[in-house]
Amino acid sequence: MDTAQKQRFTSEIWGMLALGVPLIASNLAQMIVNLTDTVLLGWYDVKALAAVTLAHALYTLLYLFGAGFAWAVMPLVAEAGVQGDETRVRRVTRMGIWLTLGFGALALVPMMASGYLLRAIGQDPAMADMAHSYLRIVAFGLIFSLLVACLRSFLAALSHTAIVFWTTVIVASVNAVLVYGLIFGNFGLPALGMVGAAVGTTIAQAVGLLVLSVYAARKLPRYHLFQRFWRPDFGAIREVLRIGLPIGLTNLAEGGLFSATAVLVGWIGTGQLAAHGIAMQISGMVFMLYMGLSQAATILAGRAYGQRDAAALRRVSQAAGIVTMGVLVIGVAVFVLFRGPMVGAFISMDDPNRAEVLRIGMALLLMSALFQALDAMQVMALGLLRAVQDTTVPMLMAIFGYWCVGFPTSLVIGIWLGGGEVGVWVGLVAGLFVASVLMLSRYLRGLARHTYIPA
Repeated sequence: MDTAQKQRFTSEIWGMLALGVPLIASNLAQMIVNLTDTVLLGWYDVKALAAVTLAHALYTLLYLFGAGFAWAVMPLVAEAGVQGDETRVRRVTRMGIWLTLGFGALALVPMMASGYLLRAIGQDPAMADMAHSYLRIVAFGLIFSLLVACLRSFLAALSHTAIVFWTTVIVASVNAVLVYGLIFGNFGLPALGMVGAAVGTTIAQAVGLLVLSVYAARKLPRYHLFQRFWRPDFGAIREVLRIGLPIGLTNLAEGGLFSATAVLVGWIGTGQLAAHGIAMQISGMVFMLYMGLSQAATILAGRAYGQRDAAALRRVSQAAGIVTMGVLVIGVAVFVLFRGPMVGAFISMDDPNRAEVLRIGMALLLMSALFQALDAMQVMALGLLRAVQDTTVPMLMAIFGYWCVGFPTSLVIGIWLGGGEVGVWVGLVAGLFVASVLMLSRYLRGLARHTYIPA
C-alpha cells in the first residue's frame, strides 16, 4: 500500500468515526428511553418489570419490522445524494414516511389485542393484562418512533448527524423526567405506575418527531420534503418497498427470535423473565455501538456504490472491520468485568427477589459476552449489504439462521432438556453464529467478484 492509498484508507477510518460516533451516541440515547422504563419499573416492582419485558417483546417485534422502510431510506438517500439527485432524495424519503405511517396504523391492531395474544401463547394472565395496559398506550408512541427513524435516516444519510444526536438526547431527557414523574407521582404528576411509563414514552417520541420535522423543513428547504406531501409517488414506493420489505423481514426474523426467547423464559418463571429483560437491555445498549458503526458503513458504502467506485467500497469495508473489532474488544471486557453492578442497577436494594434476579442476570450477561462478536459481525455485514442494496438473500439467510437453527436450539435445550434460561440463550448464540457467517461470506464474495460494482 503506497502513501496515497494509506492516506485514503486513513480518511475512510476517520470518516467512519465522524459519522459513526454521533450515530452511536444517538442510538445509545434512544436505547436509554427503553432502559429508563426498565430501570424505573424495576425499582417500582419486579412484576411490573416482568410485564414490561413481555410488552417490549411485542413492541420491539413490530418496531423492527416497520423500521425496515425507515432504514431503506438511508442507502437510497446516500446514493441519490452523492449523485446530486435532490428529486430522488425527496421522493424516496417522502414515500418512506408514507409506508411507515401505513405500517404504524396496521400495528395498532396487535397492540390493542395484546392481552389476548399473550394469554393465547401461554403467558400468565396477570402478566398479560399488565403488559396490555402498557401496550395500548405506547402503541401510538410506536408510530411516532417509526417516523422519527425515517427522518433520522434521511438526515444521517445527508451527514446531518448532529441534529440526530441532539434530538435523541432531548427525547431521552423528556422521557426520563416524565416516566419518573408518572410512575411514582413526582413533580406534581399523578402516580400511574406502568401506565405512566407508557404515557411518558409516547409524549417523548412525539417531541422527537416534532423537532426533526421542524429541522428538516427549515434547514433543508431545497428538498421540499413536506410540500404536496399527500401526492403518491408509486415509483418511489416500489423502490422503498424493494429495499425496505426485505430489511423489515430480516429485522423481524432476528427480533422475532429475541421476542420468542422472552416467551420461552416467561414459561420458566417471573424472576428468570425479569433477569432476561435486564440482560437484553444491557446487551442492547452495547449493540447500539455496532449499530451506529453499521449505519455509518451503510452511508459511506452507499456513497461509494452511488459513485460506482469499487476501490472506495473496499476501503470502507476494511475500515468498518477494523473499527468494529476495536469496539468489540472494549465491549466484551466491560461485560465480563462489570456484569454484577450493571445487573444490580436495575433492581431495588429492598426487593425480596434481588438475589435471584442478580444471580441469573449475571450468568446471562456472560452468555451475551460470548455472542457479542457474532452480533457485531452480522450487523456490520447487514449494513454493508444494504449499502449495495443487496437485501433479499440476506433476509433468507436470517430466517434460516434464526428460525431453522436458533429457535429450535433454544426450545430443545432450554425447555425440553431443562437447560433453563441459559439453555435458551445457547440457541441465541447458535442462530447468530449461522446468520453472521452466511451474511459476511456473501458480502465478501460479492466484493471479491466485483458483483456489486463491476470491474
